Amino acid sequence: MIDGDDTESRFALVEHRFGPRALAAPMHRHSREDEYTFIVEGRMGAVLGDTEVFGEKGDLVFKPRNQWHTFWNAGEDPLVVLEMISPAGLERLFRSFGELDGEPDPQKMAEMAAQYGCELDFGATFPVVERHGLEF
Repeated sequence: MIDGDDTESRFALVEHRFGPRALAAPMHRHSREDEYTFIVEGRMGAVLGDTEVFGEKGDLVFKPRNQWHTFWNAGEDPLVVLEMISPAGLERLFRSFGELDGEPDPQKMAEMAAQYGCELDFGATFPVVERHGLEF
């Protein structure tokens, strides 16, 4: 919605839409950006460090830099969120992930993420997927 190129890299705003029980991203942490996720529609689950939380329409979830986290659609209806990223940059990684075809390749994704100061932890992701019956 608003790319970092439009804000001199100060801020980006991304709309994400997820189907029922969809995992948004593998467990990850980024070293450069803070993320704020506003829930427009649906129910969201998230792991933030050692804490698991759930949010509903109108809630705001803060995912600070250097904190391991993941999130997912925790309901049977579509999940729509606005992701505010400060400073901008991480939206480019989201865009590049969207260009991948087929099943996710953990090695390829980790290499892509590293270019943006982001680490992925698939070992910590799969227990969340299993616990909540998510699709990756």
